Amino acid sequence: MKRMATQIRNTGFATLLGLCASSAFAQSPAEFINDASAQGIADIETSRLAHQKSESKEVKDYTIVVINDRTTANQHLAKIAKQLDLPVAPREQVADKAKALMPQVMDGANFDEAYAASQVKSTEEAIAQLQQEAQTTDVPEIKAFAEETLPKLQHHLQMARALQASR
Repeated sequence: MKRMATQIRNTGFATLLGLCASSAFAQSPAEFINDASAQGIADIETSRLAHQKSESKEVKDYTIVVINDRTTANQHLAKIAKQLDLPVAPREQVADKAKALMPQVMDGANFDEAYAASQVKSTEEAIAQLQQEAQTTDVPEIKAFAEETLPKLQHHLQMARALQASR
């Protein structure tokens, strides 16, 4: 009997941990928009820097795709926030968060290699965030945004991996 009680208690504890873990990843719509916007700004600014510093045509072509797609995505997020009347973080706060997310990419001969590696990592993180949001949100506009943006980010990831492999 004691063994069964311990087993039930352990099962209940494991279930509770699972519920807490899944809710820990859930974000409010405003938090998602702020986080996704900050990541977008970080990718845009890092790509602008790479476009200026790199001499590689492949890197420059990639940066243009990232800058255009992420700018469009951030504009879409701003429209969703306004449409849903969400309390979003002040522009300065989002910019500060974006700065913290920007990878420190070195200068010199290894710049393109470091940039490509940072893009693989940041794009994988952005994809994971969008997939999580698409699965957990109950806001149709955000779900549609995630489902629309995921293929673009998956394309960015393929391109970034190709850049990384060619370095």
